[in-house]
Amino acid sequence: MFIFRLITQFMAPLTLACAVLAFFVPEIFLVFGSIFLWLFAATMFALGLVLETDELKKTLKRPGQIALGVITQYTVMPLLGYAAGAYALANGASPEIALGFVIVGCAPGAMASNVIVYLAGGAMAFSIALTTVATMLSPLLTPTLVQNLGGSFLPVEFWPLMKTILLTVLLPLSLGFMLRQYLGKHQQTVKQIAPAVAATAIIIICSFAVAKNQDRIGSVGGLIIGLVIMVNALGYLFGYLLARLYRFDRVHRLTLSLEIGMQNAGLGVALALEHFAPITALPGALFAVWCIVTAAGASAWLRRSKPRQIASEAA
Repeated sequence: MFIFRLITQFMAPLTLACAVLAFFVPEIFLVFGSIFLWLFAATMFALGLVLETDELKKTLKRPGQIALGVITQYTVMPLLGYAAGAYALANGASPEIALGFVIVGCAPGAMASNVIVYLAGGAMAFSIALTTVATMLSPLLTPTLVQNLGGSFLPVEFWPLMKTILLTVLLPLSLGFMLRQYLGKHQQTVKQIAPAVAATAIIIICSFAVAKNQDRIGSVGGLIIGLVIMVNALGYLFGYLLARLYRFDRVHRLTLSLEIGMQNAGLGVALALEHFAPITALPGALFAVWCIVTAAGASAWLRRSKPRQIASEAA
């Protein structure tokens, strides 16, 4: 089981190393293009295997928390994305780059955040609920926000996106959750393997995003990278501060912070490439890797310094 613990504990450096490799040798990761969505599904299935029944029941009894989290998701990050885009435009960046920041900000929370929350000892069921609800609302909210903040309409077909969500999020999560009840004596073994499987899938997803945009990333300037770092950091900060304002306990403050700071930049990249000039995808491609590195690094630090202390405080 050593290899599985190694992958889980060193997710951040592994993500960064594979992203660098994807930049210099993109062919290694471009082969995953045909199974990109299945990697998301594998992540959610693995999370279903470790989702505690009691935790899920507690979360479903708190719809107010979920509503506050989703509202925060679709206000804080779109405004941060707009501010970053406006600043970039004022300092010589192209309108396409500015729009790219808006698209990143208006995307729902990242599926990867569920894994990071689990590794950090946060409220995983709450995290999954936020990600799922925000993603379900994205066909309506994402194009509306992009139109109003970015000045361009971003068309998203509702039913194809809904089908993708059902097949790659809800279905595998449910299957994993149902299978968990039949694991018996193997449950502890699965608890060690499942997070490593999910972490590996996320590493490949991020590396694929870098490989897909390798030629464009090479031309990006320090201003854009700095703004990506700033949007990510402020997302974490505002998520945590607002959770305190909402009187969330420490576990849920940590969870909301990670949920807000991490965006489904992979979805943003796909939408940008489909509907706008390729350079529009640059902020999303950079954000996808950076938010994983920062969040995974934070989760690794939390696990080593105070393992599960946050969870015990909320009990």
